[in-house]
Amino acid sequence: MSFGWKPYVPVARRRRKARKAIATSRRQGESLLPVTLSGHAIARTFWGKAWCRNLERYGDFANRLPRGRSYLRAGAVIDLRIGAGTITARVSGSSLYRTAVTVAALPKARWKAIAADCAGSIDSLVELMQGRLSTHVMERICREGKGLFPAPNEIAFECSCPDWASMCKHVAAVLYGVGARLDDEPELLFALRQVDAAGLVAGVGDGVPGAKEAPVEGRLLDTARIAEVFGIELAPDAAPKKKKEPARGTAGKASRRRKAKPSVE
Repeated sequence: MSFGWKPYVPVARRRRKARKAIATSRRQGESLLPVTLSGHAIARTFWGKAWCRNLERYGDFANRLPRGRSYLRAGAVIDLRIGAGTITARVSGSSLYRTAVTVAALPKARWKAIAADCAGSIDSLVELMQGRLSTHVMERICREGKGLFPAPNEIAFECSCPDWASMCKHVAAVLYGVGARLDDEPELLFALRQVDAAGLVAGVGDGVPGAKEAPVEGRLLDTARIAEVFGIELAPDAAPKKKKEPARGTAGKASRRRKAKPSVE
């Protein structure tokens, strides 16, 4: 019995198709904004990681997210645009599909509550966009149902593919693509939720920029705490490589060689 499904497209072929679709569109004079990952990780910064982890804590999306990650890593999201309350994209799969995601504007009362709770805790837009936040601010912004990130009932999506599921793998790839895009342009999250990021900055109404060259001690974001805030289990990050120490005895010899010889008069 046939349900009209198209055959599975292997990852390598999907990558080739995506590159071909990008090249064809550009030859036709179209300007594309593809999502390109620099490694296996989808997101590297606070804003990108927080967006992705917000998706992963909602069971409504769980069954399609793994396929979405696979599509994104294969370079299938060949065009992604984020605007006020809207995300539009083109995804290369068995065919080239168009997806559209609508995200509700952040309720004014919720935005005011977030701004009030973060008052005096963020000193500059640079600090905010770089994710240089205290644990208190990070927890407030990421709070489920009351923070900046959308809940499932605030997201609506559609795709031109024949998949009958409420969220297809193409939409899932696009949603993860948003996380990757926020790494470089975190201000797009505020545009998407239709709020002004300056509302979270201390003294913005008094003409006090409060910019700092470096975060105040104790204000750096503890990345390991993000998993606890979202209440999900995350794979540990790769441990930093240790500096290679010189072989035993080498340092001593070098030190001895550097000692000045006593002068003989």
